[in-house]
Amino acid sequence: MRWLVGWSSAAATPDGRRGSPRTANGRTANGRAAYGSSGGPGPYGPGGPGAYGSAGSDPHTAHVPDGQDGGLRPIGAHVLWGGPDPLWAVGDWRPDEIRVVEAEPGNRLAVLGCCGAGDDELRLGLIAARGGAFRHLTAWPGSYTAVASVGRRITVAADLAGARPVFHAPWAGGTAYATAALPLADLIEAELDFGHLAVQLACPEAPEALGDGTPFRGVRRVPPGHALIVRDGGSREVAGYETSGSLVVGAPPVDPETAVAGVRDALVDAVRARLTAPRHAAEHDTDVRDPGPVPGMGPADRQRARGGPAPGVGADLSGGPASGTLALLAAGLPGTPGTVLGSGAAGAGERLLAVTFNDLTLAHRSDDPRDTAGADSHLAELERAHSIAENPRLRHVVVTGGQEALPYADLAGGPLTDEPGPSLVTAERHRGRLSAGSSDHFLGSGARQVVDAHPARLADLLLDRRRRHLVRPVAALARAEGQSSGQAAGRSLLVPVTIYRAARRLARTSYRDGVTEAAALLRDSAFTAAAFAPYPEGGESAVDASVAALTWCRPGPAARWLTGEALAEVSLRLEGAAQARPSVERPGERRARAALTRAAADHRVLEQAVEIRGQRLHAPFFDNQVVRAARELPEALRVRPEARGSILRAALAGAGVHELPPGWGAPTHATHHAALRAGVRLAAEHLLELFRAPLLAEAGLVEARVVRQAVQRVARGEQLPVEGIADLVSMELWLGRLLARRGTCWTGSAAPRHRAAAAGVHPDGRYERILPPTGG
Repeated sequence: MRWLVGWSSAAATPDGRRGSPRTANGRTANGRAAYGSSGGPGPYGPGGPGAYGSAGSDPHTAHVPDGQDGGLRPIGAHVLWGGPDPLWAVGDWRPDEIRVVEAEPGNRLAVLGCCGAGDDELRLGLIAARGGAFRHLTAWPGSYTAVASVGRRITVAADLAGARPVFHAPWAGGTAYATAALPLADLIEAELDFGHLAVQLACPEAPEALGDGTPFRGVRRVPPGHALIVRDGGSREVAGYETSGSLVVGAPPVDPETAVAGVRDALVDAVRARLTAPRHAAEHDTDVRDPGPVPGMGPADRQRARGGPAPGVGADLSGGPASGTLALLAAGLPGTPGTVLGSGAAGAGERLLAVTFNDLTLAHRSDDPRDTAGADSHLAELERAHSIAENPRLRHVVVTGGQEALPYADLAGGPLTDEPGPSLVTAERHRGRLSAGSSDHFLGSGARQVVDAHPARLADLLLDRRRRHLVRPVAALARAEGQSSGQAAGRSLLVPVTIYRAARRLARTSYRDGVTEAAALLRDSAFTAAAFAPYPEGGESAVDASVAALTWCRPGPAARWLTGEALAEVSLRLEGAAQARPSVERPGERRARAALTRAAADHRVLEQAVEIRGQRLHAPFFDNQVVRAARELPEALRVRPEARGSILRAALAGAGVHELPPGWGAPTHATHHAALRAGVRLAAEHLLELFRAPLLAEAGLVEARVVRQAVQRVARGEQLPVEGIADLVSMELWLGRLLARRGTCWTGSAAPRHRAAAAGVHPDGRYERILPPTGG
């Protein structure tokens, strides 16, 4: 896991410390820049102000790492700069992923990740940030984290989606910040926030209840679209850098063609930023001991046998519009070869490695009609992938997986991620596919949440009095309902009325009333009494899913299996947030932002869970510029049937790609639900053993008996929310890995004595929960 961490100490720079004296302009007396280096001397010496263990010193004063005296420092850290406001990069960062520029003495900018800006552009952004315009730090192509140090003012910007979050915590009279929550939790020895864990299970897409919390008490998250500003170590501010539109005076409508052209340009720039970066190859790709051709083994087979990703750039090619768009854009950009010339199987030097996953278990599922539909959809995806792979600049590799690649496979292994997420149960499935990928691998994650319209946007159209734009999406839902339920053809005639009523009800419901209704639902005894009632929202009917989404806030799939105490706490959080922070956003816009944030957070968990040394996963749809361009798309264009496919088709046409396979843009989510159901059936015994005495039950969030009964019923084929099972299993796995680890993220004589969550989840280790104010 790669992260950066730093802090801003409230103590002034001391005089008379060991080492070169520092002048006001941030340089040493001999004129050299006062940047630290890994293992080098730090700005504080033994016995000086801020030293640990000396007589009369403050044991909680921030101490910059010193390789000589054993001061506090992250394990495996590389110092980017020192001083009273140090910054470290931790993990296997590539040299080109860490860039530090200085506009003038004392003003520095660190950019970590893939950024398409040149050094001159970075300096201009630093100059703009010096005047307070830190939005410029987020406007370059790519996915990165920018840290601007102007004097003693530190600005750290989070991204718009949430894939590059920023966390902070008060420490040593100042502020510590990082791009991961776990190192900060270790630093302040934080315990688990059980209320936040309950919210993640009960209402995972409710920013009202989640707030700026994390699974660790005392560690806060900077919301997407905001930046953390720390001044002189003491003053801490979280400010937004995106302009929000008014509900009274609306902005002039954007021309659809102009908006689609903006999405196209943003995607092209995002892909180009990755392709123009230096190529990387693993050590085994340049090892002279490579056996060479082996009878019965192709180049991809030999590469997988050696282990590690292939050199160069590659992409997923599932047959869906998102991955297909990225693969075609990456293969079609001139002058940017996808692979390293002459390395291994990449003899051509210009062919992009495209990886397709073929789930062999789908062909053997015939007991459930939903599984049959998933198999048909999967076959259609494979045909589209093969058609796209006929592009001469693509080198197609098909990775097959049987029962060993189903969700819930090999749950015993896996690394500890920064936070829990549903991707933990599918990590082994993705790892098998990505191991055949490239050192830089494109994923189509996030396209659904970035480009598509959330069903709640239908209420936004009613608020704008544009009822005629509801005709196309409602008619498409009616046709889908008629095809899926032929025995009840009359139901499709009621779809327009059902959808319109739900959208009108949401448009007429205020934010406070909508959230309060969701809170009351969680406290209703009928909600927990229906724990095993049929749950059609998992893919049986698109109409039911759309109606359920036409609300301000709704319970998640795992909420029905939580204890009454946990649900009551979540309901109190919802009510307190509704009273304290009333929203002026439109319901569709707010629900879409929440869905995007959850998808980005789960993608971040996936990156950490399937991490392969030497490989980088790129999801351009989560980039700031792509998200900004997609937000300019008119709502009337978004809500059209197959909007994502048509928008990406237009983007490809503008980039010169016109020939696409039949069925482009068809929905591809049915296979995911089918795989989850099959995985529960296959791993039922292991899941029952996992919940024999679960940590979630010790924390008071669930009853083990109820969860075991839910697993048994899903394994028998009953229509229950399989996504809820995934949420519970992933949370249980994360808690087990967190409590089983040893050591902390810090080293040195001043390192914390205890790691995060040292008290575990036992009742005697729980703290008095602090709920948001309920308001007057």
